Formats: sequence, structure tokens, C-alpha cells
Amino acid sequence: MSHHLVALPEDYQVLLQDLKSRIRQAQLRASVGINREMLLLYWGIATDMLARQLRQGWGTKVIDRLSVDLNTSFPDMKGLSARNPKYMRVFAAAWPDTSIVQEPLAQLTWYHNLT
Repeated sequence: MSHHLVALPEDYQVLLQDLKSRIRQAQLRASVGINREMLLLYWGIATDMLARQLRQGWGTKVIDRLSVDLNTSFPDMKGLSARNPKYMRVFAAAWPDTSIVQEPLAQLTWYHNLT
């Protein structure tokens, strides 16, 4: 069945453009939502690590081991390398107020926040 032989309604192109626009907007909102959740996750992990560092004297070896264990538990997840938890700590120390992380910083990717 050829698509060229089908008679389309007069407003088909308008509807198509509207639907494409709505799909793109939904994809963008979903992407921003995922980004926000990942930043909050990273921030929360880092906040926990910082608190334990201060209270219990956690060092680099504990954080490196934590990275290995998390990577083992979540092998498909990016962002759990040995280096990333160290970036997370710097991130959480720079932005200790969760309300700051939840709004403007969550609009940026993890890479942009690191930069």
C-alpha cells in the first residue's frame, strides 16, 4: 500500500507538525526530569560520603571500594567510576543546599555541573 495514494485531510500537515512538536517537548521534559533525578542522586550520595568522612574519617580507599561495589551492583549504570564519587563530593560541598540542586542546577547535565 503506497502512502502517496492515500488522500489526506486538509489539516493533516498542521496536525503532524503539532504532534511532532508535542513529542519533542515531552522528550525534553523527560530528559530534564531524568537529569534532575540523577543530579539529586549524585548529590545525595556525595552528601552521605561527606558526612561519613567528617564523622568517621572516611578516606579515598573507602570511597574507591564503594565505587567498585556500586559498579558491581549496577554494571549498566554510568557515573559510578572511581573518579565520579570524588566529583560528587566536590559538587555537594559546593552546593550544600538541596533547594539549589533541585531547581537551576538540575537544568544542567552532570557534565556541565562538573565543568
